[in-house]
Amino acid sequence: MNREVRLYNILLPIWILYFFPQVWIITLPGNLLIDCMVLLIALAVLKHAEKKAVLKRLWWKLWLLGFLADFVGALFLFGFWYLSLLPDPVGAWVEGVFSAAALNPFRTLPGFLYTLAGVAIAGVCIYFFDKRAMRSCPQLDGRQRHVIALTMAVVTAPWTFLIPLYID
Repeated sequence: MNREVRLYNILLPIWILYFFPQVWIITLPGNLLIDCMVLLIALAVLKHAEKKAVLKRLWWKLWLLGFLADFVGALFLFGFWYLSLLPDPVGAWVEGVFSAAALNPFRTLPGFLYTLAGVAIAGVCIYFFDKRAMRSCPQLDGRQRHVIALTMAVVTAPWTFLIPLYID
C-alpha cells in the first residue's frame, strides 16, 4: 500500500521565505512595528516614566525572541504532520486533522484545537522569552515585567495561524 504524502502549509511556511525572499521585506518591519507598538502601549498603561529608555534597550530582543517563539509554534504544527506517516488508522486520522487545520482550522473541532494549541505554545514561549529578556532592563520591576510579557504574549501570538487558506 503506497500512501501519498502531502506537505500542507500553515500560513507562512519556512520554504516561502527561501523561495520568495521579498516576503522578509514585509514580515520583518511589520513584526517590529507591532512589537514596538505593543511594548509602548503597555508601558503607557503602566504609566512608566522611562518609555524611550526601555524601548531602546528591549526592542531588538523582544522582536527576535518573538520570531523564535513563532517558529516554535510553527514547528509544533509542522511536527504533527510526521504522525500522519504512521500506519492506518492513526496516520489517516492525523492526516485528516492536519490537512483540515492547514487549509481551514475552523472546518473541524480537532483541527481548530490543534491550531489553537500551536498559537498557545507560541504565546507561552513569547511570555517566558520576553520575561527573561527583560531581566536585563533595570528600569522595570517584577510586576511590570510580568504585565509587559503577558501583554506581548497575548497580543503578538501568531493568531494568523487561524486564518483559513481555503474556504469550502
